[in-house]
Amino acid sequence: MAKRGNSEGTVFKRGDGRWAASVDLGQGLGRRRRKAFYGKSRQEVARKLLDAQRALADGLPLPGQRQTVAAFLETWLKDSVTYKVRPRTLQRYNEIVRLHLVPRLGSIALAKLSPADVERAMNEAQADGGSPRTAAHMRAVLRTALNVAMRWGILGRNAASLAGPPRVPEREIRPLSRNDARAILEAVAGDRLEGLFTIALALGLRQGEALGLRWPDVDLDGGLLTVQRSLQRVGREWFFPEPKTARSRRTIPLPGPVTAALREHRVRQVQERLRLGAAWQGERWGDLVFADEAGGPLSGFHVRRRFTALLAVAGLPPMRYHDLRHGCVSLMAAQGIPARVCMELLGHSQISTTMNVYAHVAPELGRDAADRMGEALWGNS
Repeated sequence: MAKRGNSEGTVFKRGDGRWAASVDLGQGLGRRRRKAFYGKSRQEVARKLLDAQRALADGLPLPGQRQTVAAFLETWLKDSVTYKVRPRTLQRYNEIVRLHLVPRLGSIALAKLSPADVERAMNEAQADGGSPRTAAHMRAVLRTALNVAMRWGILGRNAASLAGPPRVPEREIRPLSRNDARAILEAVAGDRLEGLFTIALALGLRQGEALGLRWPDVDLDGGLLTVQRSLQRVGREWFFPEPKTARSRRTIPLPGPVTAALREHRVRQVQERLRLGAAWQGERWGDLVFADEAGGPLSGFHVRRRFTALLAVAGLPPMRYHDLRHGCVSLMAAQGIPARVCMELLGHSQISTTMNVYAHVAPELGRDAADRMGEALWGNS
């Protein structure tokens, strides 16, 4: 065996005349792992070894190592995502990776992933029965992951960003008129969740925001409500993550009727607590405003089922809970409330989100705007 040069590590000449080197990869799968390199000269092998040592020091894959898309996505989820996103987002990322990205792209070498590969995977997902929105989510998750790969120095381009996005039909937003809104309020009147549906329509709270409210967040005397967290369920576990953006953390003035509805709800909840006695679990969950009969968290499924049933009894067309939030925006627009004010009240992160809903209300307001312009320019003549 030839003597090793300085800083060359385990460089040696094999019996067949080739030069070889190896680098320690650490412990893995219960044993010590090493990576071997071969060449025709000491200089060639020493260069490969130095490149490998630099890559390991920078946390990058070894030169020539064939890291697959599946292997990278596993590393990305574990090292870059797990502690940075909210529980439900992590669950969604895992589902997209496990069900859609790995089966269609996982075996491809990460360095060879092309925009064509990404577009093919999205087309296959839709051909297998997936929706265009699912295909868009695939592209979005992969784009986020590959941006991290670029930041880590593993890739020089983002194949998902270069891939053409799928065509996702816009979800129709049906603006609510005053009569529509009042009919909904009449439909939920007297129900134990009347207060929940009332604040959804009057304040536009997201479902998770409303279900995460605790009584200390509500100032009934001052007529204020503060959004400080959301409620999320992942599997059988409940989480109370902070709002997704800084704008989502907000304090909202309460209209008088909303304050009254919350007072009635509070009385009803106290009566439920007295009936249950020691079985009441409200303290465990921080005194939730909208809880089940035992004081525990309410599931979104329960809320949706109850809302659908109330609308059916009242003879109203079916709606999603989130349509109440859109309805709140459309009613604000109809009342002439500026979009910027609406954005702050609803906790939208961008004004474009607010304007997207405003645009659906514009036709109804067109005649009123025309009449006002006529009066401003020509008066009564």
